Amino acid sequence: MNDGTVVAPEDRVLDLFQGVRLTPTQRRIAHCLVQHGPAVAYLSAAEVAELAGVSQPSVTRFAMALGHDGYPALRRRLRELTVGSADGGGDAGNELQQAVRAEIGNLDRLAGQLADRDRIADTGRLLAASRPLPVLGLRAAAPLAAYFAYFAAKVHPDVRVLDDGGSLLADRLEQAAEAGARALLAFVLPRYPRETLDALRDARDAGLTVVAITDSPVSPAAEHADVVLPAAVGAQLVFDLHTAPMTLAMVLLQAICDAAPAESQRRLEAFEASAARRQLFLG
Repeated sequence: MNDGTVVAPEDRVLDLFQGVRLTPTQRRIAHCLVQHGPAVAYLSAAEVAELAGVSQPSVTRFAMALGHDGYPALRRRLRELTVGSADGGGDAGNELQQAVRAEIGNLDRLAGQLADRDRIADTGRLLAASRPLPVLGLRAAAPLAAYFAYFAAKVHPDVRVLDDGGSLLADRLEQAAEAGARALLAFVLPRYPRETLDALRDARDAGLTVVAITDSPVSPAAEHADVVLPAAVGAQLVFDLHTAPMTLAMVLLQAICDAAPAESQRRLEAFEASAARRQLFLG
């Protein structure tokens, strides 16, 4: 039944992959289809293969894994799902307005995902119980990791930001695990630094449960994470917009507070008393 809700084309494409067990190579292809939007429905198998960095036969096998008899059939299906979405209509406004409206759409889709409160609540309990709690974010994701950690430190006794790569990153992950950490929260955003994915593997090798906030359920992080929390990234401007991932991070922090409300309240009150004593803020 149509209830009048507008479904974004990327969500319709994502529905193609629901319930299908994809190989890592197939996830790369799936992510390429989502990332490039309606335009990909007009590309050849060879062009999709080049965009995804895979072989052309891999694209054909991917189409067959989704139940089609070859890539041309999948391409026809993609055109059906994305038709009319390329121009967005005549009243979409200028390119700046379109970028902001696209972010509103990203937030709206995130709100829909949060209908499953149990999943967020379970993840919040997992992160709240991890002492220490390492938070990973490299390159473009580093500010999000720092923003989350700044507030998380007010309710969690030991938050460790991992925002530098290099040979010491694996050491810091192992040290966190030795100190009692049970989970890692990772922000994994385009263009997906190789060091970040290596760190996710290292974290799992160290026995940590990996929670990844990333831009898509078929992003490269999905292969290395135990819990994948998707929030789309805006790509309409020169540099990406991270409105939805940041919102999801704050929602997850709320779940951490809800997992231990008495301790969270005690720590918040202690911080406020300290801030007042030291006159940290004007207001």
